[in-house]
Amino acid sequence: MRGPRSAAVIVGGMSSTLAQTACAAATADDERWMRHALALAAGAAAQGEVPVGAVVVRDGELLGEGANAPISLSDPTAHAEVRALRAAATSVGNYRLPGATLYVTLEPCAMCAGAIMHARIGRVVFGTRDPKTGTAGSVIDLFAEARLNHHASVEGGVLQSECAAQISGFFAARRCGHPVPSAAVGDGGGTGPAGRMEADT
Repeated sequence: MRGPRSAAVIVGGMSSTLAQTACAAATADDERWMRHALALAAGAAAQGEVPVGAVVVRDGELLGEGANAPISLSDPTAHAEVRALRAAATSVGNYRLPGATLYVTLEPCAMCAGAIMHARIGRVVFGTRDPKTGTAGSVIDLFAEARLNHHASVEGGVLQSECAAQISGFFAARRCGHPVPSAAVGDGGGTGPAGRMEADT
């Protein structure tokens, strides 16, 4: 996550004190919306889905939200990000969402990255990395691919431990044959996500 500016820096015409305040506010907003996404992911887990949640926000307003549901909907495209984008586009009456931020608990896959680009999302914030299918640097970095015609800014690691614990706890419970916990975030521990594709293996 971004750190505070040094005292000597002027950002966008603001004094360093105002710049630091703006950075702190942005961080607080990022954590607020990521917690919202974590709650959506917990709901997905309670339905036996891999716990991933996403929200689309613009100018502090929630435009759309979604939780992972490919199993319950029999829809391979029903990832949290896609469902949140669909809801946001419907709410504003436009499939383009410039200036919006998408928050998601797990690093987007290739399908979701493509949808994010088509929607012209301005910023993507994710919680924890997906070492098997992540396309924001883990397996490939589609958001940095110069040949593509739209590039969202990307920030990872917001509430990383909570996001990682949630998805790791889900898969640990499945491997042990225990009921999947429906708690929102877990205890902050865990060793990182196994990846959303593990549900299919």
